[in-house]
Amino acid sequence: MDDKIKNSNQRLKIIYLYKILLERTDESHIITMPEIISQLELYGITAARKALYEDIEALKTYGLDIISTRGNNSGYYVASREFELPELKLLADAVTSSRFLTEKKSRELLKKIEGLSSIYDGKQIQRQVFVADRVKAMNEKIYLSVDTIHRAIAERKQISFKYFDYDINKKKKYRDGIRICSPYALTWDDERYYLVAHYEKYPDKLTNFRVDRMESVEVIDVSAYEMPEDFNLSTYLNSTFSMFSGEAQDVKLRFDNSLINPVIDRFGKDITIIPDGDEHFTVRVKVKAESPFFGWLFQFGTKVQIVEPMDLKKKYREKLLEVILIRLLILRA
Repeated sequence: MDDKIKNSNQRLKIIYLYKILLERTDESHIITMPEIISQLELYGITAARKALYEDIEALKTYGLDIISTRGNNSGYYVASREFELPELKLLADAVTSSRFLTEKKSRELLKKIEGLSSIYDGKQIQRQVFVADRVKAMNEKIYLSVDTIHRAIAERKQISFKYFDYDINKKKKYRDGIRICSPYALTWDDERYYLVAHYEKYPDKLTNFRVDRMESVEVIDVSAYEMPEDFNLSTYLNSTFSMFSGEAQDVKLRFDNSLINPVIDRFGKDITIIPDGDEHFTVRVKVKAESPFFGWLFQFGTKVQIVEPMDLKKKYREKLLEVILIRLLILRA
């Protein structure tokens, strides 16, 4: 190794010691003093034991949780880190299951997550992760779009972007022109990111955009349209059974008592539950009464009823009859 590089590395001895301890030790893997000296030599660094003892004490003072062991198995290991292995596995699972990340970006992030652990724990993370064959986003720059949107929200600025769909040949088909909107919030729904925004084409209601269908997202130097004072993201999302836009309305529902868990899962624990006899309860909710809402009700069969409003109750019955008729036709085919 070149003498200049050796001299430069020598000055960085404690930094390389820090790196070696983090990478090559954990509670199940200690490193001995001879092994530390050997590892430092790979970086062109020579070190005496006394100097290394002092460096290790300095790292302890800095806050690195280094444990010294004595006896036949004497050595050193890092006992705790910024992220423990179960937390890293959780992060790895989140990256792997995220459909908005491309396969390439998923692998890049997983590599970085592995780097937060020892090389031994990193192998455990590798073994539990399966990226191939998962349904992944095709928009490579989606994470950059998310970052740009967050910046626009923080600065209360509008954004411009192109919006596209896919045709049957899986080619991008852009919708008309450049779109401009005032971003209010990013939310996660059905394993995808959505932008909740004020869009001038539909000024009387909020509009949702799928972030993985947005391209060339830029912050523009125009103040965002003021967010309504009564806007509450949690309330808005609880009224939404899919991220398709629509008008929310007040609905009274009657459920069998056995459905209390899915009702709380859907609307939250703060919802008011009113007993209706010994075997039923009613709730009043604000929902977008469209196909996704009806689909959610269909799964409960006769254990749920729409009580009010009457026009929605009639519409639900018609939808239910359509489903029953289709099933009968399929059975007879």
